[in-house]
Amino acid sequence: MSKEAVFTMKIDAELRDAFMSEAAAVHRPASQLVRELMRTFIQRQRDAREHDVFLRRKVERARASVRAGQGRSDEEVEAEFAGRRAKGLQADAG
Repeated sequence: MSKEAVFTMKIDAELRDAFMSEAAAVHRPASQLVRELMRTFIQRQRDAREHDVFLRRKVERARASVRAGQGRSDEEVEAEFAGRRAKGLQADAG
């Protein structure tokens, strides 16, 4: 990857000194670590956006199924899982 851009930023001296010290301790150039931090940040942001899109689609599908009469009431869901919990407790006791 060609390094054609320069990124300048202001940080407090203590942060810079601590970062440079830790970079030296792991025998890595500070610039390499900053690039790695940037890439990690970018990937986390992209992953978060993709997850948000996934959740929105999932919620919309669920809402559409409810509108189409395919949903179940809270009471029905609670009754089903109460039964599952009871079976689980019976299995643990037996």
